Amino acid sequence: MNRYERLNATLELLGERHRIQVEEVTQELGVSSATVRRDLDHLAQQRLLTRTRGGAVAHAVAYDLPLRYKTVRHADQKLRIGRAAAALVSPGSVVGLNGGTTTTEVARALVTSAHMDGSEDDVKVTVVTNALNIANELAVRPQVKLVVTGGVARAQSYELMSPLAEHILGELSLDITFLGVDAIDPDSGASAHHEGEAAINRLLARRAAKVVVVADSSKIGSRAFASICPVTQIDVLITDTEAAKDDVQRFHDRGAQVIQV
Repeated sequence: MNRYERLNATLELLGERHRIQVEEVTQELGVSSATVRRDLDHLAQQRLLTRTRGGAVAHAVAYDLPLRYKTVRHADQKLRIGRAAAALVSPGSVVGLNGGTTTTEVARALVTSAHMDGSEDDVKVTVVTNALNIANELAVRPQVKLVVTGGVARAQSYELMSPLAEHILGELSLDITFLGVDAIDPDSGASAHHEGEAAINRLLARRAAKVVVVADSSKIGSRAFASICPVTQIDVLITDTEAAKDDVQRFHDRGAQVIQV
């Protein structure tokens, strides 16, 4: 396990337990206590946790990892979800994408799909996004008309927020929006850790003719701080095959189609 993987694993443990001790991280990762202490000190300097005597605690109950530390979590599931989502897009569509690792996979799958075949001079799809990392990847694709919302960037997710983004989105109509979420529950709906992100996500959903939530099964059955939308406003949920059958049925009962890949 290299240093990056070790730091990522430490943050995942903290996200699950909210409080960790040096001894338990040592046992989980199979490294020395001195190494764990150095890692915790480094993460504390990055303001990703708060050091305590003998361990560390998360900054908040709803622990929000920066995007760069999420990229390897559930990677295979997100890749499959991204491909399934891209298959729902018709040529000429206007597609909304918020930020997140799963929607990033949607964007990557979209530009390599069969919809993008043909002359490079022809625009095949229009993408509207508030995510800087997605915009950076799509800006060099001649077959994509890229619209970036503007706003103030949030370092944890690379997403643009503020009334600037809301003003742009309020003037647009989208054929389909893909929403990455921090949590989704059949009863409480889709939610995010940060209220500013939730507000932009809510508007992306409101401006779309079809709303598709893309979320691996670890997000299902949980709740986050700020509501995005109820399940009744979600047309499709794309998730992996590890989602519980009872949860899948409850989404169906509330009118959402569930695609498992």
